[in-house]
Amino acid sequence: MLRSILIAATIGIATLSFAAPARADKYSETIELFKEAGESNAFFGKSYGYAVFPTIGKGGLGIGGAYGKGRVYAGGQAVGESSMTQLSVGFQAGGQGYSLIIFFEDKRSFDEFTSGSFEFGAQASAVAITAAASAGAGTTGTAAGASGGKNDATTVGDYYKGMAQFVIVKGGAMYEAAIAGAKFSYKPLK
Repeated sequence: MLRSILIAATIGIATLSFAAPARADKYSETIELFKEAGESNAFFGKSYGYAVFPTIGKGGLGIGGAYGKGRVYAGGQAVGESSMTQLSVGFQAGGQGYSLIIFFEDKRSFDEFTSGSFEFGAQASAVAITAAASAGAGTTGTAAGASGGKNDATTVGDYYKGMAQFVIVKGGAMYEAAIAGAKFSYKPLK
């Protein structure tokens, strides 16, 4: 009797494991979101590589910070891991979670990012992909776009100094007029 129950349970578990769809990892899911999000999709075909950060947490009240872990790709293959830290000062309040992708136009910009300790200064801007109107401004110029949701978003953007950034807001509310710089680390996969 016990043997029959164990055999039935084993067959049931095996059947469920084969029938259940394979769940993609958080990096693959985030990459798919950016591929479905308007103009950011075109960057996959024309970039040397990219770094994707599925979730970056950001918060502040006067002084703020952000942190997230990511993966770096070249030619569609994962080649390394990265982390992002950011410190900001200015008028800000709240917290927010978002996904970030950085495209590298060529080998030079990829090598610059993967040199070990790369920083974006306060002038760098990212194009926001949200469920509402969005805008970005920096010394690179201004950009704006509008969309209906994260899976059918439209975006505008281009490379600046060999890199292009896009953001998908996941949730939260953050009000800010602050100066911030982001620092990225890089560690190659073994």
